[in-house]
Amino acid sequence: MLLAGLVITAVFVLTAIFAPVIAPFGFSQLRDADGAFGAQQPPGEAHLLGTTAGGYDVLSRVIWGAQTALFVIIVAVILSIFAGVLLGLFSGYFGGWLDRILVVVSDAVYAFPSLLLAIVMSIVISGGKSNLIGGILAAAISITVVFIPQYFRVIRAETVRIKAEAYVESARVLGASNGRIMFRHVLRNATRTLPLIFTLNSSEAILTLAGLGFLGFGIEPTAASEWGFDLNKAVSDVTSGIWWTSLFPGLAIVLVVLGITLVGESLNDLADPRLRGRRAVAQAAGVVAETSVVPGGVLTAGPGGLDGLEDQATHPSDGLEDRP
Repeated sequence: MLLAGLVITAVFVLTAIFAPVIAPFGFSQLRDADGAFGAQQPPGEAHLLGTTAGGYDVLSRVIWGAQTALFVIIVAVILSIFAGVLLGLFSGYFGGWLDRILVVVSDAVYAFPSLLLAIVMSIVISGGKSNLIGGILAAAISITVVFIPQYFRVIRAETVRIKAEAYVESARVLGASNGRIMFRHVLRNATRTLPLIFTLNSSEAILTLAGLGFLGFGIEPTAASEWGFDLNKAVSDVTSGIWWTSLFPGLAIVLVVLGITLVGESLNDLADPRLRGRRAVAQAAGVVAETSVVPGGVLTAGPGGLDGLEDQATHPSDGLEDRP
C-alpha cells in the first residue's frame, strides 16, 4: 500500500512541477499554428485525449489541473497546520476560559458540513470566482477553515496528556518558562501524528477543491485549470455520448486521492504497533518460522514448531523436573 501510494503521489507531484514542460498546450489555449482546435473533438493524433466543449485540449487541462491542486494543498494544509497547532498548543497548555471557548468554537465548526462551509467561505472571500492567485487563496482559505478544528483537537489532546508528564514537571521545577516548555518539550512530542493527518487532509483538500469547482465556485477556466470545473462543464456531454471530457478529469481526481490516502493509511499502520503488518509465515515440513503475535515483538516457535508450543501450553510443567 505504501509503495503504491508513494508511486501515485510522486507521479502527481512531478506532473504538477513539470506541467509547463509536459503539457502539449496551455490550459486556456484554443488554437495553434494549424488553426482552432475545435469543440468536442474525439481522442486522436492531434489531441491524445480529445477536446472539451469549450475547445480546450483535455490532456493539457488534466496536466495543468495537477499544478492547481498541488498549490491548493500546500497553501491550505500549511495554513491549517500553523493555525490549528498553535491554537491547540495554547488551549491545551493553559486551559481555563480560553480553552473552553476554543473547544466550543472548534466543535461548532467541526459539526458544520465541510463542503457547505467551504462554499460559504469561498463566496465571502472571492464571490465564488476569481483568477489564479485569488482563486487558489480563496479555495485554500476555505479548506483551511474546515481543517483547523482537526489539527486543534489532535494537538490539544496531546498537549493535555504531555503537560502532565514527569519531564514537563521537572522542567517547570527547574525554572523553565512556559514558552520554552511548550515549544521545546510539549510541541516536539505532540506533533508525531501530523504526517498522518497531513496526508489524509491533502486528499480531502483535493475533493473539497473539486467539489467547489463542480458546483461553480472554483477558479475560472481562463485563469487556471481545475478538475472539478472541467467535470461540471462535461456533465452535458455525457448524455450525448461524449465520454472523454469527463472521464480523464474524474480519473485524475480518483487516482490522486487514492494515492495520497494509501500513503496516509500506511503511515497509520507504521505508527501504531498494533496495526503493523505481520511477518510472513514460512511453512516448510510442518515447521513454522518466526510469527508476529505481540505488538513490537516476535515469538519464535522453535524446532518443535506450533506443536511444541501447544504441548507446552497444555502441559506447562513438563520438562520442569529436568531443569536445574
